[in-house]
Amino acid sequence: MTLIRRPSRSHHLDVRGLRYHLREWGEEGAPKVFLLHGWMDVSASFQFVVDALEADWYVIAPDWRGFGLSQWNGGDAYWFPDYVADLDAILRACSPVDPVRLVGHSMGGNVACLYAGVRPARVARLVALDAFGLADNPPENAPGRLEKWLNDLERPAGFRRYPDRAALAARLQADNPRLDADKAAFLAEHLGEADGEGGIRLAGDPAHRRVNAVLYRRAEALAAWRRVTAPTLWVEPAEPDLRRRLGVTDEAHAEARAAFRDFREVDVADSGHNLHHDQPGLTARIIEDFLLSKGS
Repeated sequence: MTLIRRPSRSHHLDVRGLRYHLREWGEEGAPKVFLLHGWMDVSASFQFVVDALEADWYVIAPDWRGFGLSQWNGGDAYWFPDYVADLDAILRACSPVDPVRLVGHSMGGNVACLYAGVRPARVARLVALDAFGLADNPPENAPGRLEKWLNDLERPAGFRRYPDRAALAARLQADNPRLDADKAAFLAEHLGEADGEGGIRLAGDPAHRRVNAVLYRRAEALAAWRRVTAPTLWVEPAEPDLRRRLGVTDEAHAEARAAFRDFREVDVADSGHNLHHDQPGLTARIIEDFLLSKGS
């Protein structure tokens, strides 16, 4: 079984009317860093990176609304601006004065990058782990997308059922062959929850599985990224398979990198999209070196 070097603790915070779960490592008084998980993930996913950090940090990682131990929306859908507003509320509660260090993976990285452009004075350092945005959607796609969303609403959303956590762990390994059995078992403990019928399902609101009715507009993301003033680090797998599968071309990716004023990038070999699982030690060292570096 994976040996946890730094156990986490939990507390809850009222965030815009929802009961949010925050996971913490380290002690108050140490430099703060906020870790933001991706879609269909949870805060505990960062455990392996936190264990590999060398300096003393006060790490705060929320479960986004509708994920993990945070409260569900209670509606039909989740909207990206809500994550940005939730982050703003969390930062007001946890770091009301000092600019913050943000580290986000995938969706969490996109939230962080957008927030850093909307409130640039609030962000001191910005790290995005394989968070490249999405392919642009032309307006002509809007009617079809909205129709698909309406069709989705006619059916109840649901998650796959697993007989036990071992089966969920096996699925995690099937999806990511780099994930060893111990890490998969740890993640299954936090990613899964009892389904009330003797089985296990993902810990979250099945409404997340529905297609989003709102198109992603890359030009809007670029406009926000151009306003980011914080030194910015993108950490990516050397082989960007997911980015290309999602239709973000090398040209669009180059335009994204150029949007940030103070930008650097590090590629990680032998890793897929989940760098914090595949290469936690190296990912932690890259993040920590950047956060502790002087100047821009």
